[in-house]
Amino acid sequence: MRGKHVILSFVLLVTGFIVSLSYQYANENQADPTVSESQWRHEDELRREILMQQTANRDRQEQLRQVQRNVRELEAEIAQQEATYFNLVEDLEKLRKVTGKVEVQGPGIEVSLSDYSYVPEEGNPNDYIVHEQHIHKVVHELIVSDAEAIAINGQRISHHSYIQCAGPVIRIDGHTSYAPFVITAIGDPDKFEQSLNIIGGVKDQLVNDQIEVRIQKRDNIVLDPFLSEKG
Repeated sequence: MRGKHVILSFVLLVTGFIVSLSYQYANENQADPTVSESQWRHEDELRREILMQQTANRDRQEQLRQVQRNVRELEAEIAQQEATYFNLVEDLEKLRKVTGKVEVQGPGIEVSLSDYSYVPEEGNPNDYIVHEQHIHKVVHELIVSDAEAIAINGQRISHHSYIQCAGPVIRIDGHTSYAPFVITAIGDPDKFEQSLNIIGGVKDQLVNDQIEVRIQKRDNIVLDPFLSEKG
C-alpha cells in the first residue's frame, strides 16, 4: 500500500512538471507574435521612410540636372557673347589702324622712290621725277596686299588721304613732302615684296617711268597716328 503511494506521488510530480513546462511554453508563444508584430511595424515604417527619401533624392537629382543644363546654356551664351565682343573689338582695332587713328607697330616694308639721277639734255625733267601717280601705284599695291598701315615720309595716311603733285614736291593731306619718297607699310614683308616685284608689276612700271626704286624689308616699323588725330 505504501509503495502505491510513492508511485502515485512520483506520477503527480512528473505531471506537475510537464504542466508547468507547457504553461511556460504557451506564454512564450503568446509573447512572440506581439514582438514580431512590433518589429514588422518598425521595419515597415523604415521602408516607407527609405522610399520617401529615395523619391526626394530623385527629385533633387532632377533639379540638379536642370540647374546644370541651365548653367551650360548660360556658359554657352556668355562664350558666344564674349566671342562676339572680341570680334567687334578686333574689327574696331583693325578699322582704327586703317583709318590711322592709332599708332601701329610691326614688321613691314619700305619702298623708296627717287627722281632719276641722270636727265639727258634733250629730255624733259618732268619725265624723270616722281609724280603722284607713282606713289598711288605703290600705295594701292600695298593696300591690296593687306597692309595694316601706310605712311609716306613718316606721315601716316588714312582712307580719306589725298596725294597731289606740285612740281618737284608732293603734298600729302596738305603737307609738303620732298623726294626721295619713302613709303612704309606694316604687314607681311614677304607678301609685299612678292607683289611689288612681280614681272610687269609696280616696280617694273616705275622703272620704265625712269623712277629709281629701292625695296627693303623691315623687322619692326613704328607708324604714328594720322596727323589730324594726334593730341
